[in-house]
Amino acid sequence: MSVIIPVMNERRTIAAVLKQAARIHPHTELIVVANGSTDGSAEAAERCGAKVIRYLSPLGHDVGRAIGARAAQGEILLFLDGDMVLSAVKLRPFVDVIARGRADVALNDYSGPVHTSRVHPVVLAKHALNEMLGRPDLKGTSLTAVPHAMSRGALSVIGSESLLVPPLAHAKAAAAGLRIVLPIRVDVGRCNRPRRERERSRPLHRLIIGDHLEAIAWLSRQAASDKEAPVLPESDGAETGHGGGTE
Repeated sequence: MSVIIPVMNERRTIAAVLKQAARIHPHTELIVVANGSTDGSAEAAERCGAKVIRYLSPLGHDVGRAIGARAAQGEILLFLDGDMVLSAVKLRPFVDVIARGRADVALNDYSGPVHTSRVHPVVLAKHALNEMLGRPDLKGTSLTAVPHAMSRGALSVIGSESLLVPPLAHAKAAAAGLRIVLPIRVDVGRCNRPRRERERSRPLHRLIIGDHLEAIAWLSRQAASDKEAPVLPESDGAETGHGGGTE
């Protein structure tokens, strides 16, 4: 399996993240995409045995995941963040459900806070997309939230470039009929309070909502294309020699 972790100035946590990731499976490839890091995160990851892909400029986590996925060699890909230390016990279910052939994509069963008077617009966007995909059972789960995992076969269907826009990758996975399951809930909101503080000063919700709109636009185009596709007349194969007849 391959573990893909985008990192930007997370030297204080990356070693602990990698230590837990390495315990998930006996054959684990650790990939760290260090983009714009200046605090020694890349060097710390290398000391832990990770393959480090370096970029001088900040690329963003989504770009880092797409780059890491393209470089990965494993049959199962697990996506984490470098500033969120999660135990191997919490991470293993995402890998196991795919390794046992029960799923193509394993999402974090975390829908965000919904029992409030004002629901966050990102949470609403996730629920709306899943409703449009005909998967209300997925609630507010999405490939925008870590941890999540997928098989190499699923990646080939989705395309590593789609990971640049996680809601689009999510939509493509559901539209393709991939088996998407929610093996376990990891409360990433509680796990990463420092990130919430950063996002108050640098809100990302407009970008994330825009990504969901892009996914919805793609889904609408797919639906329109299906309606416009010509309906071919049925044939018994008499003229062509095809269609199930015996020779």
